[in-house]
Amino acid sequence: MLIPLFLLVAFGAAVLYSAAGGSMQPFAASHLLRFGVFLVMASVIASLPRELVKFLTYPAYAVVLILLVAVEIIGQVGGGSQRWLDLGFMVLQPSELMKPVIVVTLAHFYSTLPVGLIATWRALVLPGAMIGAPVALVLLQPDLGTSLAIAFGGGVVMLLAGLPLRWFVTGGAIAAAATPLVYFFGLQPYQQRRVMTMFNPEADPLGAGYHITQSKIAIGSGGIFGKGFNNGSQSHLQYLPEPHTDFVFATMAEEWGLIGGLFVIVIFAVILRWGWNVARASRDRFATLVAAGMVATIFFYIAVNLLMVMGMAPVVGIPLPFMSHGGSSMMTNMICIGALMMVNRWNREAPRGGLSG
Repeated sequence: MLIPLFLLVAFGAAVLYSAAGGSMQPFAASHLLRFGVFLVMASVIASLPRELVKFLTYPAYAVVLILLVAVEIIGQVGGGSQRWLDLGFMVLQPSELMKPVIVVTLAHFYSTLPVGLIATWRALVLPGAMIGAPVALVLLQPDLGTSLAIAFGGGVVMLLAGLPLRWFVTGGAIAAAATPLVYFFGLQPYQQRRVMTMFNPEADPLGAGYHITQSKIAIGSGGIFGKGFNNGSQSHLQYLPEPHTDFVFATMAEEWGLIGGLFVIVIFAVILRWGWNVARASRDRFATLVAAGMVATIFFYIAVNLLMVMGMAPVVGIPLPFMSHGGSSMMTNMICIGALMMVNRWNREAPRGGLSG
């Protein structure tokens, strides 16, 4: 897994170098530095023993939930959103921490729940509240993309824990029926514009549809082999917004073309397949759910970002893992990688034969 990961991060640094007009500053150098720091963090996570992780799970969830409440009280405002806490030595976005924390919390809950209670209300009510509380706090910031990521990771853990499929089908039907109410009464005006823009970005090409329109132009103009490294006109002439963060894939595709896009997707597929194999190789419920939930979290980042830059999903501010410039995204995804490495180590050290709880 590490070789594809290093290739992806290095490729991301090359794209960020180009996005800065052929300079390591300010994007590529900090991208590589952050990766190095968070790689050390992932290595520390990988060394944690199972019992210590279980012991720290609920306190960690409580601390992050308190931090989300603190964001609403004393959080920094930026770009119209209140998402950050200034801790002095760093600016922290607690909602990013909740993505992996909710996975481990629910995995711990279901690993201790007797199998006979999986199909009862006890398997649904408390985990539902565990997901609902942070999702509600993140929506207040407002941050629709992160709230969806938390709900997706938690939902995948609940599904793989064995909850009846009919519950998810019923929940999906209720969500579909409630979509108009959520759209008109739950979304902010700018979020409503983003949803409508997805269906017809050309209706307002210089306003709400500008991001998607320029992204599609950049991707399409790259053709099969791209315009060449450091030769992207959309990003260099500043037509493409956020070429180093949310739309880094469009920046890459303009210069590297379809070949570059396929390379990125294949590398992501290799990393996700490795993570899924780690989950399948686990011989206890806790490890399996932790690994599968981390894979789902990384997958959500990848899928939503790629759909977004191609105009197939609303612009929700989800960066591309290991390629976009940004400390919060890198931190979250490296926590997921560290957790997968940790479960992989547990699998290697587990005694052969038999199952544990």
